[in-house]
Amino acid sequence: MFKTRFFALLFILLSFISFAQTKVNTDDQAIRKSLVYFVNSIKYKKIDQAVECIYPKYFTIISKEQMTQLLNMTYNNPLLKVDVQDMKFGNIEKPELIDGEYYSIVNYFPKLKCNVSAMNENMKTKIGEAMISKYGKQNVKYLQNEGSYIINANMRACAISKDKKSWKFLILEKQYKPQLVKILPKKILNKI
Repeated sequence: MFKTRFFALLFILLSFISFAQTKVNTDDQAIRKSLVYFVNSIKYKKIDQAVECIYPKYFTIISKEQMTQLLNMTYNNPLLKVDVQDMKFGNIEKPELIDGEYYSIVNYFPKLKCNVSAMNENMKTKIGEAMISKYGKQNVKYLQNEGSYIINANMRACAISKDKKSWKFLILEKQYKPQLVKILPKKILNKI
């Protein structure tokens, strides 16, 4: 009888743990799916679609129109062709409920190819220096024969959702912190 109770209790405990893991994985999967959609929107130059993936409160700081122009200048620029080649995920934090919204910090690693072949040598050098300054020398490689830089970027984003199904994003970089202070909870800001 003791053995039966023990195994029943063990089974219930393992079922509970499995259910809890499934729940965490479900959150992870929803965040990954939304972030892949966002990055693919940029990759395939669907800028309006990409803008819809940005946390709406950010548009109280910069208008949707300005964001659309900024992304178009970055990803549809004939002098600096930026292509997202690949993306890997790092740690995705467990979503935290703060003031009615869930927040999760996501580490991800896009591989970018920046074709600068249309630029003069001076501009190519300046672009390279800027990329090395931002991403680190070990993460930037110049391909002379293609006139392109390959960048292995280490990036962080904040995923935000009301329902844990549909996630919106903010890119987390120290230079954006003065803007983000206006819209993110202090607990999240402290992680930047």
